[in-house]
Amino acid sequence: MAESGRARGALVALAVASAAAAAAIAALLVNISERKEEARDTFAQVVELTDETEDPAVWGRNFPLQYDGYRRTVDQQRTRYGGSEALPRAPTEADPRTVVAQERLDDDPRLRTMWAGYAFSVDFRKKRGHAYMLEDQTYTERVQQFSQPGTCIHCHASVVVPYTRAGNGDLVAGFEATNRLPYAEARKLFSHPIACIDCHDPETMALRVTRPGFLEGIAALKAGQGVADYDVNASATRQEMRSFVCGQCHVEYYFAGPEKRLTYPWAKGLEVEQIADYYDEIGFKDWTHAKTGTAQLKAQHPEFEMWSQGIHARSGVACADCHMPYTRVGARKVSDHHVRSPLLNVNNACQTCHKWPEAELVARAERIQERTVALRDRALDALMALIADLEAAAKAGASEAELAAARAAQRRGQFFLDFVESENSNGFHAPQEAARILGVAIDHFREGQVSLRPLPTRGR
Repeated sequence: MAESGRARGALVALAVASAAAAAAIAALLVNISERKEEARDTFAQVVELTDETEDPAVWGRNFPLQYDGYRRTVDQQRTRYGGSEALPRAPTEADPRTVVAQERLDDDPRLRTMWAGYAFSVDFRKKRGHAYMLEDQTYTERVQQFSQPGTCIHCHASVVVPYTRAGNGDLVAGFEATNRLPYAEARKLFSHPIACIDCHDPETMALRVTRPGFLEGIAALKAGQGVADYDVNASATRQEMRSFVCGQCHVEYYFAGPEKRLTYPWAKGLEVEQIADYYDEIGFKDWTHAKTGTAQLKAQHPEFEMWSQGIHARSGVACADCHMPYTRVGARKVSDHHVRSPLLNVNNACQTCHKWPEAELVARAERIQERTVALRDRALDALMALIADLEAAAKAGASEAELAAARAAQRRGQFFLDFVESENSNGFHAPQEAARILGVAIDHFREGQVSLRPLPTRGR
């Protein structure tokens, strides 16, 4: 009887275990099925989106995960060499901001001398996230104290709807009309910083380029490479587009002609020498240096050009791979729209490819930046010495002809230095190229000094 009872107990236990296992397997299969369905159902269309849907919050009703990331670009978090901390300020009627970024001109007064006589010598702050791009431009002293054209808004606002309306249905015509307006008048037409509509087709969600400056700039670049009539939206691969949509704004540019047409100087290529040669060929200058009388160039923020010279670009790695890496939310794989430094998101941004500890990867990046910043400091010291020598030579009565070589050295060398100074990776996008550019800049500055100090002839 005892053995029979034990057998029955074992059978009952086995039945219970089998039932539990079956339930667990069933639950797992249901979960897998739900996850697969979730992965297939990439979004729920709550609202209809069109080329008139400018407000990103409306797009967010269909794409809440992406919109949540977009909203987080208000974060202000520093890396060792980038980003900014939030500084409180008392709002005024002219500037209602209660938080601003640090003033870089106070951190390094040499920049005031570098840009003497130009708007950047008055206000040049550390960068904040995309959420602030329109607000910070609106209230910068470069706009408040200086006359600026509406062209500036091209890279600081959501432009598709305002340009199209200003052009009576023609985006490029609206771009041209807005360029010619004074900044304050043009600013009234724009409501949002960069938004979903600027990078995505509202019907297909495909990536697209909408900035006329890039559309024309990349066509000029391709024409110089022998590709005529290049249409980026028709011809670029999806992986290329994951950089081109960023390159719409993170570029070098200038305002061409009295109509202030925003133009990317890429007809000769993307390297700094090619861009400087282009400017020399057309006789362009941004301003005349207040201390030396040099016809000067101001680099903007050439991240796209510098990235193009680096190992990541040559390896097919796009801007979005590092700054907007894919992440998992449940069963969904989405691009992280919290655009930020990869050093603040190493696991997703770096370790997907680089199988090293996070601390090691951060240390490597910071070492590159540390060396670039040190070389940049040497270049700035060399520039300060050349400017001082030019001032002294002019005061001593040197002729225009005698100053010409030193001024040419300042113009070219300062543009090279500024190309690295205004590029927001501190050398990381292309470490060897950044070091090379700074080395050439230093050489120009020292050659300029030598031109002002001719060696005595033999026999004297």
